[in-house]
Amino acid sequence: MTLLITGGTVVGPSGTYPADVLVEGEKIAALFAPGGGPDGVETIDATGRYVIPGGIDAHTHMELPFGGTNASDTFDTGTRAAAFGGTTTIIDFAVQRTGEVVQDGLAAWHAKAEGNCHVDYAFHMILGGVDDDSLKAMDQLVADEGISSFKLFMAYPGVFYSDDGQILRAMQKARDNGAMIMMHAENGIAIDVLVQQALARGETDPIHHGLTRPQALEAEATHRAIRLAEVAQDCPLYIVHLSASQALEQVAAARDAGRNVFAETCPQYLYLTLEDQLGAPGFEGAKWVCSTPLRSGREHHHRDLWKGLRSNDLAIVSTDHCPFCFKDQKELGLGDFSKIPNGIGGVEHRVDLVYQGVVDGKLSLERWVETISTTPARMFGLYPRKGVIAPGSDADIVLYDPAGRTRISVETHHMNMDHSAYEGYEIAGKVDTVISRGTVVVADGAYHGRRGHGRYLPRSLSSYLV
Repeated sequence: MTLLITGGTVVGPSGTYPADVLVEGEKIAALFAPGGGPDGVETIDATGRYVIPGGIDAHTHMELPFGGTNASDTFDTGTRAAAFGGTTTIIDFAVQRTGEVVQDGLAAWHAKAEGNCHVDYAFHMILGGVDDDSLKAMDQLVADEGISSFKLFMAYPGVFYSDDGQILRAMQKARDNGAMIMMHAENGIAIDVLVQQALARGETDPIHHGLTRPQALEAEATHRAIRLAEVAQDCPLYIVHLSASQALEQVAAARDAGRNVFAETCPQYLYLTLEDQLGAPGFEGAKWVCSTPLRSGREHHHRDLWKGLRSNDLAIVSTDHCPFCFKDQKELGLGDFSKIPNGIGGVEHRVDLVYQGVVDGKLSLERWVETISTTPARMFGLYPRKGVIAPGSDADIVLYDPAGRTRISVETHHMNMDHSAYEGYEIAGKVDTVISRGTVVVADGAYHGRRGHGRYLPRSLSSYLV
C-alpha cells in the first residue's frame, strides 16, 4: 500500500520542518517539500499536526510475575494500549531467576508475546543469577538472539539481587561482547533493614514504602554501579527508572568525565510525589507503590529531572510499565506495605505526559522526540530502522495534534487496570493518528489494528556510546 502524509510538520532530533511523507508498504519511501509528493495515492491530511516517529518504550513489564501475582496487562492488552498512546515499539524484559537457564527464560517470554502483540517488540534479559552458565549465555544471546542488554538488580535480595562480585563479572562480560548493562540501582540489603524496622514499629501504610527507600540509598547504589563499570573498563551502563536528585548527580559526574553511563527516568518521577500519591489517605497510596519510589515534593527532584532531560544527563523517558489492579492485587499488601506489588501503569500516557513538558517550556519539541523515540532506538540497537522519519526506516509514524486535549482517566484508558495513576490529568495535546509499519492502527479515536501485527525485533549493539 502507498500512503502520502501531507501538510504536516516533521519533528526529529535535527530540527522541525514542513514535509510530506511517502510510505510504501512498511517503509518510509521519501520525504518531499510540501505539495511535492506523487498524485493518485491515498493521502492523510496532517495539517496542523506534528509528524513524529512512533514512540519506543524501552522499559515495560507485560505479564511479569511479581509479589505473588502477575502484572495485569498481557502482551495483547498492553501493546494495544501502547498503540493508542502513540508508542509503536516496546522493549520488555525476559526473566531468568537464580537456578534457571537463561535461554529458557527468554523462550518463556517469546511464548507469551508471539502472536499477541499489536505493535513491534523486543526484549532485554534480566539476569537473576550470575554464574558461569549465565555469563556464557550472554554471549549467545548477543550473537544469535538479538538481545544486547542485560538487567541486574542491586535490590530485592532473595529474588533478583546480585552482589558486587556478580555484577562485576557480568559487566566484564558485557564489556567483551559489547552489550549494555542495565541496573536497578538501590541498596536492597540496607532497604530490607529499614523495611523490617518500620514494620516492627507498626508503620504499615503505603507511604512507608517510599520512606524506607530513601534517595541516599539510590544514590549510593548508582555510584557503586558506576564505579564497578569503571573497573570493568568502562562497560556501558544504563541506570533504569532514576527518580532522585542525588542519583542524577552521580550520573552527571560520570558523563562529565566522558564515561559510557546513561540513565532513564519515568513520567511518575516527573509529576507525582510521595506526599500527594503514596501518602494518600488510608490504603489509597498503594496505587502508586513502585520501585524506585516516588520522591518528596518538598525537595527539588522534579526540577532536577526535567533539567537532566534537557541536558541529556537523562537520555530517555520510559515508563517501567508494570500495572497491578487495586482490587485483589495491590490489596495483597493491606496491613503490610512490603507486600504491595511494585508497579505503576503508564505505557499509554508517556508520549502525552512528556509533551506536556514541551507545553510547559521544560523541553523543546526536538528533545521530546529524542527522549521518547530516537534515543531509545539508538541506545538499544534499533536505529535507524526505528526512531526517525527518514527514507528506509520503518513507517512507524504518529500524527500529534498540539491543538487537541487529552484527559487521562480510568474511564477512557485502554490498559487492563482498575485505576489510573494520572487520574484527571489534562494534557495540552493529543495523539491523532498512529501508523505501525505502514498500517494505520489508530485514527479518529478508534482502533484499527490487530493482535499479531507486532513483530519481534532482534537488536544490534548500542549506537549511542561515546
